[in-house]
Amino acid sequence: MKKPIIILTGPTAVGKTKASIELAQKIGGEVISADSMQIYQKMDIGTAKITPEEMQGVPHHLVDILPVEEPFHVYEFQQLAKKSLEKIYQNGHIPIVVGGTGFYIQALLYDVQFQEEREGSSYRKELEEIARIEGAEVLHERLKKVDPESAEAIHKNNVKRVIRALEYYEETGRPISVHNKEQRENESPYNFLYIVLTMDRKKLYARINRRVDQMAELAEEVTGLHEEGYDKGLTSMQAIGYKEWFPFFEGKCSKEEVIEQIKKDTRHFAKRQLTWFRRERDVQMIDKDQFATESDIVEEIIRLAKEKGIL
Repeated sequence: MKKPIIILTGPTAVGKTKASIELAQKIGGEVISADSMQIYQKMDIGTAKITPEEMQGVPHHLVDILPVEEPFHVYEFQQLAKKSLEKIYQNGHIPIVVGGTGFYIQALLYDVQFQEEREGSSYRKELEEIARIEGAEVLHERLKKVDPESAEAIHKNNVKRVIRALEYYEETGRPISVHNKEQRENESPYNFLYIVLTMDRKKLYARINRRVDQMAELAEEVTGLHEEGYDKGLTSMQAIGYKEWFPFFEGKCSKEEVIEQIKKDTRHFAKRQLTWFRRERDVQMIDKDQFATESDIVEEIIRLAKEKGIL
């Protein structure tokens, strides 16, 4: 028998958190966060991290556990999430994976196999030296030539992942993006329900703008991190709501321009998320505009879960 799992996802600001709490309360669920930035400590406002009060007693996993300076990528997420799943099953509860990082969800749901990290090869050392002397962008340009799909997915400052992709190509003659695509065709080891919440695009963008405007203490939070010495090269500082502040710290723009850039970047991110989720297999799209209340949406999710034999 495949073990049950519910995925509750959708674009940023669509309202996943509120729905997930009510769902967990009604079905005896525990939440695993699939948000690549809410895992970091000290990054609360810009990530719209759920507060202990908002959790309403529902256990949450992979929230607020990692120091800002630690790198965190899909493989680490997959391993930690699997451990959390085992704890939740032992508790006799239903895991609800909540968050908008589609690649993380995919890696967990289909148990994508990643290439094991090996001891540093001479080629890796050569690439690390290029990054140190000539800069991360040079490596990223090299990746664009052999694996444009990976170059699109990996930020140029994420030197470790850029090097790994180049290393894989050197070892196999194949782009790592092709390997990852093959892995995504795996059958899921879980009995799952994959819900994607959507809403009218204009309404979603208005919610995003409003959310950013309400982040009154964001400047203070990011300034504090900057003063502690966390620089823009860190994985954590690639988060929307954080990376946009570095030009301000360098005297290149005003606070007002930063806020507008955050809104713009968040809207673009939401658009990319929707594109990703629509391409995924076996998803159930739920248009929030078709329901009168949040509770009606939760009841629909419960109905679909019963149909799948999850409940």
